[in-house]
Amino acid sequence: MPPGDRRDTGTDWVLVRSMDGSGSTEKKGMFRALQESWTLFLGLLLLMISNGLLVTLLTLRGAELGFSQTTIGIMQACYPLGALVGCVVAPRLIEQVGHIRTFGALASLCSTAALIHMLTQDPFSWSAMRFLAGFCFTGLYVIAESWLNARAQNQNRAAILSIYFIVQTGGSASGVAMVGLPDPTGGLLFAMTSILVSICLVPMLITRIQAPDYSAPDRLSIRTLIGISPMAVSGAVLNGMVQVALFVGLPLYGLALGMSGGQAASLLVIVTLSGAVSQFPIGWLSDRVDRRLVVAGASLIGTVLFCLLALGPSGVWLYVTLAGMAAVTFPIYSLCVAHANDRLLPNQIVPASGTLVMALNVGSLTGALLGPAAIRVFGASGFMIVMAGLAFITFGIAWLRTSRSAAPLETGPTTAIAAVGAQGIGELTQPDHSIDPRNETL
Repeated sequence: MPPGDRRDTGTDWVLVRSMDGSGSTEKKGMFRALQESWTLFLGLLLLMISNGLLVTLLTLRGAELGFSQTTIGIMQACYPLGALVGCVVAPRLIEQVGHIRTFGALASLCSTAALIHMLTQDPFSWSAMRFLAGFCFTGLYVIAESWLNARAQNQNRAAILSIYFIVQTGGSASGVAMVGLPDPTGGLLFAMTSILVSICLVPMLITRIQAPDYSAPDRLSIRTLIGISPMAVSGAVLNGMVQVALFVGLPLYGLALGMSGGQAASLLVIVTLSGAVSQFPIGWLSDRVDRRLVVAGASLIGTVLFCLLALGPSGVWLYVTLAGMAAVTFPIYSLCVAHANDRLLPNQIVPASGTLVMALNVGSLTGALLGPAAIRVFGASGFMIVMAGLAFITFGIAWLRTSRSAAPLETGPTTAIAAVGAQGIGELTQPDHSIDPRNETL
């Protein structure tokens, strides 16, 4: 294909190829992108650490306080509910008052919300704070990503996306791992979450990168997107359900198996890292095989592994099976987005990314309720059977779609994108843009 063709340079969620094919250009681009935008990446890293710490801490601390699984599920479901509202409201807020003021306000609210968990043990108050956290974190991600978007050009977009994915994964895993730190007072980890959010203000506000002009992105209607790529929409919803059900339910699953809080949190660290590592080989495979077949195969393998987990493996086999399950199920969201982009017109890609994020959050909301409820009703083994059912439904939809329509003749490479926390990534990955930066003053 001609080098200037949009499919060749990549679409909304793809890596840009180096011009010489050797990979040296991409490595230099990654180093330069890190050098120029390290303050933004540091701020994002602190945000991801605090978010990963808080979501796991609340599940385990709620269980210690005697909250029922249903109460924990409702509390955690308030986060994606807040994120849904944030997807709509935060871009308008940024448009009206600017990046700096919005970032400062949202970070302050988010830091305060973490501290309020220390002051009360009322589940209603915790649920309200989870809603506020979902709204605020979404706005913070959108601001940080739009700043990165101002630095992204076709020659360094792959480098920025690669670093962003590493920051997402490393931050989330680090936050989850921090749950195992000693907390003799019961409030230390909540305070650390608040401190991390507060400190993230420093690198973000001292950056020399000019705040870009910003306009709230349009969205493709859900009905239109379903007509174009029904598998992408259904896959985003189902994968959001599976991933968030695991993030909320796995600590409870570990406790049900007799693990300590730190050991239960380690299950999340394993699935997060395994799901991240596998994004690249599975994405590579989907660039060469019909993506729907890859989704179907990954979902079927995931179904089998979930069933094995329902049998109650112990020791090293528990961790190996969990890692294998995450390796095949976590990349499905990236594949669904890439599959949608294969079928979209260039001017539909960015609006569609916002719609897919909304679909992901709808699934996340359902998954946060489903995970703890499944453990309460069916027990630890039943929880894994429910997850197997969701994976099998994904397999059925993907397999059915392969018989209904042909694969696109041309597809672009797939970029690894973490489903959890990907609230505003669509704008960051826009391949062709023109930004007229301007300074903002307080």
